[in-house]
Amino acid sequence: MAPPWDLREHLSRGQVIPAHPLALDAAGHLDERRQRALTRYYLEAGAGGIAVGVHTTQFSIRDHGLLEPVLTLAALTAAEADERGKPRLARIAGVCGRTPQAMREALLARHLGYDAGLLSLAGWDDADDDALLAHCREIAGIIPVFGFYLQPAAGGRALGYAFWRRFVEIEHVVAIKIAPFSRYATLDVVRAVSDAGRRDVALYTGNDDAIILDLLTPFPGGTRIVGGLLGQWAVWTRRAVEMLGELRADAAPAAGPWLTRAAALTDANAAIFDAAHGFAGCIAGIQHVLYQQRLLSSTRCLDPHDVLSPGQREEIDRVRAAHPELADDDFVSAHLDEWMS
Repeated sequence: MAPPWDLREHLSRGQVIPAHPLALDAAGHLDERRQRALTRYYLEAGAGGIAVGVHTTQFSIRDHGLLEPVLTLAALTAAEADERGKPRLARIAGVCGRTPQAMREALLARHLGYDAGLLSLAGWDDADDDALLAHCREIAGIIPVFGFYLQPAAGGRALGYAFWRRFVEIEHVVAIKIAPFSRYATLDVVRAVSDAGRRDVALYTGNDDAIILDLLTPFPGGTRIVGGLLGQWAVWTRRAVEMLGELRADAAPAAGPWLTRAAALTDANAAIFDAAHGFAGCIAGIQHVLYQQRLLSSTRCLDPHDVLSPGQREEIDRVRAAHPELADDDFVSAHLDEWMS
C-alpha cells in the first residue's frame, strides 16, 4: 500500500505548479472541454500541482459566476487522473478578497477537495500588519495557506520582513509564492522563513523575471527556493518540468549554461507577459501561446480590453524563433486529441 500523501513533503520536494488559465470560446463562454484539456495537459506534462482561480485564471471569474464551475472542473479532472493511478498533484485554489469573501472561497475550495489556498492580499492597501495577519489566521483555520507576495504592478502591495516573519509563525502555512519582482523583497521573505526556522514551509518562485536564478541560488542560512508557481509555467509546461528535473539532478550546476538559459527564459517571459507595457498584456499573452498550440480555441478574455499590446504578437513570434528549446509544441501536438476527448 502506498504511504499517505503528504502536502508539505510534496511541496518541499519542489514542483512545477502552473497558474491555470481560463478557456473561453469566441463568444466569451466557458469552454469546459478545453478547460479540462488544459488540466490534462498539466497533468501529463508532469506538473506537481495546479493553481486555479488565481491571477492567470482571471480574477473576474468571481464577478461572472465562474469561480465554482472552474474550480470544480479542475478538481474533477485531477480526481480522474488519481483514479487512473497518475501521481497525485497538489490542488491549490486562489483565495482573495476581504475576510468574509476569502472565508467563503476557502470553504468552497476545501469542499471541492483542494489542498491549500493561495491567499492574495490584493485590496488590503489600507490595512496594517496586525489586520493582515488576523485575516491570514482566519483563512488558515479553514484550509492550509500558500502565502503570496504579489508584485504591486499586478495589484499587490509591499509586505516587509516584519510581516513575513510573523506570517510564518501561523501553524497551517505550508508554502509561500514569492512574486514581488524585486531581489530586495525576495530576500525579505527568504530571510524571514530562515530566521523562523520553518523548514516545513516551502518557498516557490513567482518572480517570472528571475525563475532560474531563484532556483539556482543557495540563499544565506541554507534556505532554497525549491519550485515555482507561475503563470509562465502555464505555457510550455513540459519543458519547465524537464528543466526543474535537470536542476534537481545536478548536484553542482555550472553557472554559465544555466545563466544563459535564465536569460532566454526571461526574454521569453518579457514577450509573453508584456513587460514593455507594464504587463498589460500578460493574460492575453498566455492565451495567445495556448491558442497557437490549439489548446485554446480563442484568445478571448473576460475583460474585452484584455488583449495583446501593440507589437506583443511579434515579440512572442520573435522569442519562439530565438529560443525554440523552450517550447513544447511537439508534446502538445502528440497528445492534444486525447486531452480533448
